[in-house]
Amino acid sequence: MHVTGTIDGLRKGTLYLQKVQDSALVNIDSFKVEKDKPFSLGDDLDSAEIYYLYLEKEDGDSLNDRIQFFGEKGEITINTLLKTFDSSAQISGSENHVLLEEYQSMLKKFNDKSLDLVKAYLEEDSLSLEEREANFSKESKNLLRRRYLFALNYATNHADKEVAAYIGAYEVNDANPKFLDSLYSKLSENVKSSTYGAELNAYLTSLKEVKE
Repeated sequence: MHVTGTIDGLRKGTLYLQKVQDSALVNIDSFKVEKDKPFSLGDDLDSAEIYYLYLEKEDGDSLNDRIQFFGEKGEITINTLLKTFDSSAQISGSENHVLLEEYQSMLKKFNDKSLDLVKAYLEEDSLSLEEREANFSKESKNLLRRRYLFALNYATNHADKEVAAYIGAYEVNDANPKFLDSLYSKLSENVKSSTYGAELNAYLTSLKEVKE
């Protein structure tokens, strides 16, 4: 994987390519950035994984930022702005990242709906406290169920991409095991042998061992 790009407005700093290894975030590569010049970072990877670009500035500003992206083999381009480092990032070259962004965009709608439920609970004055609590509990459970079903269906519909295994292993790993089993069975062989495919399989195996 070769990651290139620019950080508009950055005069001087160090950019680190990071990923999680053995539950710890580690530096994979680094690049000294100067005067808006393009950066170049890389890693040899067997399958698509979540990576991070971490910016450590050297201009006296204590604000450090991190961009999450789904890395995969090939050329990936990340262009962003210094002032809004993470939120302005434009990422191209990774099919898994496009799917992850689409998934996260839908999750935001569920999160917004959850906030609406809280607002309605706090502002509703025509019902008793007991009735409001009952309604809030019921609607929250229904929303959570819909969120999980969406995530599982989204992963199943993209079972030929590593993002599907990532969703199963990290986004909905507390879902009913039978649904996770169903998702895993539909993953392509390449995805099953990927980093997240192997992690999802190991997690399902551990659940079965505990049950026994």
